[in-house]
Amino acid sequence: MSSTSSLSSLAVATLGTPRIGPRRELKLALESFWSGASDQQALIEVGVGLRAANWARQKKLGVTVIPSNDFSFYDQVLDTSVMVGAIPDVYGWTSGPVPIATYFAMARGTEGHNHDAACGHAHHGHGVPAQEMTKWFDTNYHYMVPELSKDQKFTLASRKPIEEYEEAKALGYQTRPVLVGPVTFLKLAKSKDASFEPLSLLDRLLPVYIEVLRELAARGAEWVQIDEPCLVLDLDGAAEAALRRAYASIAIAVPKIKIMLASYFGGLGGNRDTAFALPVAGLHLDLVRAPEQLDDLARLPSDRIVSLGVIDGRNIWRADLSHILDRLEPAIAKLGKERVQIAPSCSLLHAPIDLGLEGGLDPEVKSWLAFSVQKIKELAALGTALACGRNQAESMLKASDAAAAARKTSPRIHDATVAQRVADIDASMRRRASPFEERAEVQRARFNLPPFPTTTIGSFPQTSEIRKARAAHAKGELSDADYKVFLQNQTKRAVDWQEAVGLDVLVHGEFERNDMVQYFGEQLSGFAFTEHGWVQSYGSRYVRPPILFGDVSRPEPMTVKWWQYAQSLTEKPMKAMLTGPVTILNWSFVRDDIPRSKTCRQIALAIRDEVTDLEAAGAGMIQIDEAALREGLPLRRSEWKTYLDWAVDCFRICSSGVLDETQIHTHMCYSEFNDIIDAIGTMDADVISIETSRSKMELLDAFRNYRYPNQIGPGVYDIHSPRVPEVAEITELLKLARQRLSDAQLWINPDCGLKTRKWEEVRPALANMVAAAREVRKPA
Repeated sequence: MSSTSSLSSLAVATLGTPRIGPRRELKLALESFWSGASDQQALIEVGVGLRAANWARQKKLGVTVIPSNDFSFYDQVLDTSVMVGAIPDVYGWTSGPVPIATYFAMARGTEGHNHDAACGHAHHGHGVPAQEMTKWFDTNYHYMVPELSKDQKFTLASRKPIEEYEEAKALGYQTRPVLVGPVTFLKLAKSKDASFEPLSLLDRLLPVYIEVLRELAARGAEWVQIDEPCLVLDLDGAAEAALRRAYASIAIAVPKIKIMLASYFGGLGGNRDTAFALPVAGLHLDLVRAPEQLDDLARLPSDRIVSLGVIDGRNIWRADLSHILDRLEPAIAKLGKERVQIAPSCSLLHAPIDLGLEGGLDPEVKSWLAFSVQKIKELAALGTALACGRNQAESMLKASDAAAAARKTSPRIHDATVAQRVADIDASMRRRASPFEERAEVQRARFNLPPFPTTTIGSFPQTSEIRKARAAHAKGELSDADYKVFLQNQTKRAVDWQEAVGLDVLVHGEFERNDMVQYFGEQLSGFAFTEHGWVQSYGSRYVRPPILFGDVSRPEPMTVKWWQYAQSLTEKPMKAMLTGPVTILNWSFVRDDIPRSKTCRQIALAIRDEVTDLEAAGAGMIQIDEAALREGLPLRRSEWKTYLDWAVDCFRICSSGVLDETQIHTHMCYSEFNDIIDAIGTMDADVISIETSRSKMELLDAFRNYRYPNQIGPGVYDIHSPRVPEVAEITELLKLARQRLSDAQLWINPDCGLKTRKWEEVRPALANMVAAAREVRKPA
């Protein structure tokens, strides 16, 4: 932490910044390396350049506590697994520096015959699968789940935190390295042995952390930020004891290092006393998600530095700086300025980089926004105003006041017709006409599908040819008519190929769609869109979340014509594909002036209108994806019911206005379904498809234990990996699925959509999937 003895500004910290680059430089470098078009050195040089630019940008904008080791080529939790040598045997590493090929094998899997199956990854296919991936707390960021065993050994296998600290120091930046905390790391880990608790490995893990901290201290590091977001979860006695033991051990072993313990994504709640008592030099609190924590600071020991997370690191709305100052000034007067840092609520990883890049955004909406660069400017202004008086940040405060007032009074935000429709929702709009058992009989008669019907989740590869055509159309270089013909040709090829390979239920491929949320948002009122507002979802997968700024309605049908065209090409059932209201909500930057539940019901009514029009056009199967339903689940169990009640309510509003013969599908990815299985049952979709391949069908246990009555398509191959599963591997997974569910319930499909894959991977993988279905249909 830099000295602020002059107090020309309070200390201004960022807990981490976006790593992707203003123009997605990291994505381009990664995909070039993965494809073999560039070498490892070129990738490393891009990383060096991005880190240097991030440090320089923060310094220029007034950050006095600059992080290092917040950069990653894929994921910070994966980086931690590699740092501590938690690398399953299947990846072939035994000792020494971890090769970058091993790192990416853990992230993406591999093709080839270079590794033997082991460590719970036994299969008949070639190559090795990626580690399991799931959501980082309640965000849309995905992390690679650490895989640990009872006999796990840890060793310092990667010196990345030390190397990046020294890299910054050589450029003149005294940084605060960032580490994922040992307790959070173990809480996020899993084991193939259900009876084994990874937290029991803490005493084996701590020596590696201590070794890293000692090396950082020896190289001049004064502070280290250790992230323990598990502090905002419901922790049991074992986890609380682990936190106390971990930080007591660190304090004794590395007294020269000052620890800034960071919690975020919520309040400490019942963990407050534990956190306040830990022997650390500083504590970061998320005052955006849990503003009431400001009142707890009087209980904090007087020798602690406190980092106040007052700027929202997860949304894009401009801060009301005067309101923040009104809250902070009395608290800081009691604490003393020398004890305070001003920070975002969490890492700015979850925010786009720079609003200044947005040349085409509506000026009024743009005036209400702040991206990472602008949020840092807000932090600097707050630091100056709190240290030297508001008059020293007058221009920033006036601009903030004007933006806040304009947003509140803008006529573009509220629509009386939408408000009345929401008020008119009644019980009849929330339920299907008949129970599932009756609907299922009608649907079986209508579709006459074979046992274990095969389908896909919706999208097919978005090739460079498609991306070029989309870009040309956007620039006016390709006419509307020519672009439509191009998309129709892409759709026809996909439909013809699906028929040829033998899929039972087809999809049109979604070639006209840029993104599963953006495509719909662009046709709904109340949304705005960016050109460069990218945020990382995982690896090189970035998304541009729509900005949901006002009331939502559907001016006209969005997907009907494309469904009609695709269905005209085949006699087989063609699924209509929609994104559900909860996913649109959770994958957008959502307005913060009304409850999320109210906004979600507005979206649900818009999707209901689309479902009704699709059915009227003849669609017999309509898939309403709710990939992000669990993502919005509050981190505290006591708040789950409220969220799930309105989330399920919104799904039922949009899906229940159809006849019994119309089959409603939904899709969910990368979720711990045990947590929400009751809610999934209440959704009452006829068919749900889910990700299960990486967990080897373990996720189906929740459906078996619940006695889930409806139909399920468990994913039989991992679409986030380039590897092609062989028939025997898929057949083995189906065997595991049949041990958990009845044959009559099972559909066969990939884990997720195929948009990000290549056709040369998709074609053989789906052909093998169809062949596996034929195998399991054979009489025993």
